[in-house]
Amino acid sequence: MLGINEVGELNDLPRNRQGRALVGDPRNDVHLIISQLHLAFLKFHNRVVDLLREQGTPAGNVFNEARRLVRWHYQWIVAHEFLPLSVGDALMNDLLENGPRFYRFVEEPFIPAEFADAAYRFGHSQIRNRYTLNAKGATGNVFPDCAGTCPVPHERVIDWRYFFTLDSHHTPQASKKIDTSLAHALLHLPTSVVGDTTTPEQHSLAYRDLERGLALNLPAGETIARYMGVEPLRANDVGLNKLGYQGETPLFYYILKEAEVRNSGHFLGSVGGRIVAEVLLGLLDGDPTSYRNADNAWTPTLPGERAGDFTLADLLRFASVA
Repeated sequence: MLGINEVGELNDLPRNRQGRALVGDPRNDVHLIISQLHLAFLKFHNRVVDLLREQGTPAGNVFNEARRLVRWHYQWIVAHEFLPLSVGDALMNDLLENGPRFYRFVEEPFIPAEFADAAYRFGHSQIRNRYTLNAKGATGNVFPDCAGTCPVPHERVIDWRYFFTLDSHHTPQASKKIDTSLAHALLHLPTSVVGDTTTPEQHSLAYRDLERGLALNLPAGETIARYMGVEPLRANDVGLNKLGYQGETPLFYYILKEAEVRNSGHFLGSVGGRIVAEVLLGLLDGDPTSYRNADNAWTPTLPGERAGDFTLADLLRFASVA
């Protein structure tokens, strides 16, 4: 099921009469770019269904087989594209060969607070302040111009060539490096995102990220580094001592600074990278239906630029949104 925009194109999420997206997680419609990426995945699923029908898959098997193929190809992208880019090839090769050192579960896999409320928020620092959306000239600050929770008009449909390398003739907009600087627009989030609040600081994503870690009493970055056997950043590297701060570093800030100091912001450092990669791989390994469990020798079967591989750019091309 897809949504139809004002010119009759299937280029929006399905919505109710109030304009609210009919999706499992309403946060996927908070922002235009995320909303359009969700739409791309819907189209990817539908294209897989079409392919299976063309191949003569029995009607009663089409949905389950499409679900498996969509999930496995997405899982492959996470393990073989997203994570190497985010944590570096060396750490990923070590994890794929030797497995996790710290992420463990007894019966059911879980998402640790250190991941959800600190490490995996590293992407907040990679968001640009302003984006070009398509060749029609649509541009805007990430907030409020690209805020979601409303129908997407024809003029603001995303052209994914502006975000991913899809052809040799168009250079996409690069994300920011991972560092302790957030885009100005993220320090002034609209009320539609944060809700009504009498605390002005709640409109700052940096404040909200740091407050979350404090509320959950997350360990300091240096504490986790020592536990992992990693040399912690020095106080002068962190830089908060220059502002009069004398304690150890909040985990969210530490992970951003570690990437900046140790890897020039190109990918996460040892602490942040290991938390992110071990949890995501651990969740895959804890799912008996994931490709890593059901068929560890499996490689992507849908057409990609390289045989036996599948990237997000391949997904967008296959879904006919690029």
